[in-house]
Amino acid sequence: MRLSNLFTRTLKEAPADEVAKNAQLLIRAGFVYKEMAGAYAYLPLGLKVLENIKQIVREEMNAIHSNELIMTSLQRKEIWEKTGRWDDEVVDIWFKTKLKDETEVGLGWSHEEAIVEMLKQYVRSYKDLPISLYQFQTKMRNELRAKSGIMRGREFVMKDMYSLHASAEDLENYYNQAIEAYKRIYSRLGIGDDTYVTFASGGAFTKFSHEFQTITDAGEDVIYLHREKNIAINEEVIDDAVKELGISREELEPIKTAEVGNIFNFGTTKTDSMGLKFADQNDQQASIYMGSYGIGITRVMGVIAEKMSDDKGLIWPENIAPAKVYLVRIGDSENVVKHADELYQALEKQGIDVLYDDRDVRPGQKFADAELMGIPYRVTISERLEEAGQIELVTRGDGALRQLTQDELIAILN
Repeated sequence: MRLSNLFTRTLKEAPADEVAKNAQLLIRAGFVYKEMAGAYAYLPLGLKVLENIKQIVREEMNAIHSNELIMTSLQRKEIWEKTGRWDDEVVDIWFKTKLKDETEVGLGWSHEEAIVEMLKQYVRSYKDLPISLYQFQTKMRNELRAKSGIMRGREFVMKDMYSLHASAEDLENYYNQAIEAYKRIYSRLGIGDDTYVTFASGGAFTKFSHEFQTITDAGEDVIYLHREKNIAINEEVIDDAVKELGISREELEPIKTAEVGNIFNFGTTKTDSMGLKFADQNDQQASIYMGSYGIGITRVMGVIAEKMSDDKGLIWPENIAPAKVYLVRIGDSENVVKHADELYQALEKQGIDVLYDDRDVRPGQKFADAELMGIPYRVTISERLEEAGQIELVTRGDGALRQLTQDELIAILN
């Protein structure tokens, strides 16, 4: 993409009312636009990051044999009344509205009930199980306080997956597969070393659920970490968990974190409440076991922006950056323009995503924007470098500078 064709512009300062580091950087870099507290538009470069994150998640969900779909955001009141979760005293984050015919509906904040209701049409016998379904969807939650930039919003993109099983053992097996898939996701996103499977409250359904918590000073949670045993416990269940796990609270280190995912074993409670059964091998009606698995896609993007940045801007991992190369053209001589255009085309032909800064602005602004946007590699072509037969390559992460021939450059970038 040529920057001269991009409608967004970088900013020297973030809006005065934005205090979260992730949102400040993303707004300044032209990745997001703040509509209101807790609601952000994702601009072309920000959308590319989101799509790259989604693709990593998609690949890992497909690897554990889940089917992708997309459900409607409009939710029927009577479906959620079956489990009691339409009641504002049970779930206090609903956005509710009415259709023209006065039918009351809600805007989906999760989809367990909707998935179970839909599967009544498709599940009859044990031969139909197990089933695993996932989607990427914009969720709506009427949070009292929307803060922390895109790490906590009233509108956000989420990957939610739901699995249904004929036995508790089959659900447990799949649940463990999901844990391993989540570990691979966070590793591929570059935050695996700082993300812990964490014991958390299971609510009314089970004693414990599991969260995935990433260490960051911008987080809203506190986990207690036993580094030697690789055990992490959410602060809210600390007393119960230390008893269950047979460890001492004194052995645990409190650390500030952000939740980037969660998985939940509902057992048969959800499906029983909704009236979803199946015919077992003896043709007897039996209960279905259900798991729920979520990853906040936009929240993960915010956590990465918090953790992978410096005083110059963002530092995206290569596999989720909006482009691999930021190509800087310095000067407008025929020779420089020709070489820069040809290199842009050559890199694109190699399948290397490039942001080509062909704007008529000062070199210093181009370099600053490359760093602010966090593109992994900055490649520079100038009259001076042309005379030496060299191209300059700078790595965003460590600032390493090399002068190379075009063949050497392409070999490195490939």
